[in-house]
Amino acid sequence: MSGIDRDIIPDPRLSLIDRHLPDTPQSQRLLRKEGRVHVFTDRETLERVTKLIIESGERTGINNEDDDYERYGLYFSDPIGYIARMDGSQTLLYYGEIKIVKTTGEYHAIPRTSPRRTL
Repeated sequence: MSGIDRDIIPDPRLSLIDRHLPDTPQSQRLLRKEGRVHVFTDRETLERVTKLIIESGERTGINNEDDDYERYGLYFSDPIGYIARMDGSQTLLYYGEIKIVKTTGEYHAIPRTSPRRTL
């Protein structure tokens, strides 16, 4: 079965959303700190990707007791975002992931290059 079949709620920390949107103070701070940032194309894309992952995303990685998160993801045929780098270069992203805190069910979406593997 695909999709998320448990109760989840959006993480109340808006900074987790804003760090994955272009040109927000949070994404700009992350870009300066880490030299790159993964962002969705825009808020509408973030919301669309989140909805589709909840409906039909696949659980990713291996269930690791030491990992505090469950992850679900989905590949898209069109870019959903990009990696922005300090030098101005960009790499298009076609994979979205929802990260769910196991204990609380709080989640947020992240654009990625591919599923994060938890070993």
